[in-house]
Amino acid sequence: MQKNFAIIGCGRISNRHAEQISKVGNVKAVCDIIPGSANILAQQFDATPYYSIDALLSAEHEIDVVSICTPNGLHATHAIKALKAGMHVLCEKPLCINVADGEAMIAAALENEKNLFVVKQNRYNPPVIYLKDLIEKKLLGKIFSFQVNCFWNRPTAYYQDWKGKKEMDGGTLFTQFSHFIDLVYWLLGDVKLVQKNTANFAHPTIEFEDTGTVLLTMQSGAIGSINYTVNSYQKNMEGSITVFGQHGTVKIGGQYLNELEYFEVKDLAVPQLPKGNIANAYGFYQGSMSNHDKVYENLVQVLEDPTHQFASAADGLKTVEIIERIYRGN
Repeated sequence: MQKNFAIIGCGRISNRHAEQISKVGNVKAVCDIIPGSANILAQQFDATPYYSIDALLSAEHEIDVVSICTPNGLHATHAIKALKAGMHVLCEKPLCINVADGEAMIAAALENEKNLFVVKQNRYNPPVIYLKDLIEKKLLGKIFSFQVNCFWNRPTAYYQDWKGKKEMDGGTLFTQFSHFIDLVYWLLGDVKLVQKNTANFAHPTIEFEDTGTVLLTMQSGAIGSINYTVNSYQKNMEGSITVFGQHGTVKIGGQYLNELEYFEVKDLAVPQLPKGNIANAYGFYQGSMSNHDKVYENLVQVLEDPTHQFASAADGLKTVEIIERIYRGN
């Protein structure tokens, strides 16, 4: 039987969620405090529009999963309400913007015996899947070091409404680059030590950095750096991760971690990988690779088979924890 979904937040990303939900289930209800936004999405997908989450949760009793697409700073509030109403929750990245909120979200999921998931779409990029397999099979040997580059463009026009505000946005690592932090953890394990250097060069209206350099020492002993900016001139330049191991070096690059740019591994030929999806397009800027189709396919599978692997709230919380440590500098 197909699952019924509700979408909370009808901004740019909500269309991508609705499109993919309609392939695996039903978009039964949508909600936004801007009535016009809710009405447009509802009309496109034959859903019922609501203008407050409380109204939706009190009226809809056949919703299986609520997809949270609201500003970062509201994820915790909205997710906890949906969980307490007896619905599973899929939260857009980041899970939240502080560890305390994430812990409260996980507690609500446990108390109400519901699943809390988070979107980690870059885990489905074909080169990333391949690199994960290499590392798990220890074909790279001991991992010595790594480098992550995130060189994107976000013009002043991007920072409207909640974007750029510390309380709702959280910071550049939360809104633009949390997927990269997730991959560092997913591929290489937990972080031991952090050092950072950040600055805001070109965005005087925002309340945090637009550029940063981070040095990490992992629990495994590997060391690495994350270099990021939203000041790449005119367009996104690169999203990449390079891993240097005892028996090989691999770089996944392109603009969106979608290309195997360098491969030299002991006893292995360069693999022929499936072509990945295109990037998310939002008019005058682009986001990361669009893998929401795989997110929803796997979400439905895990609801039917709890042993199926899927990005959990614990994974989402670990990303938040690492970003908090980076911003603290320890």
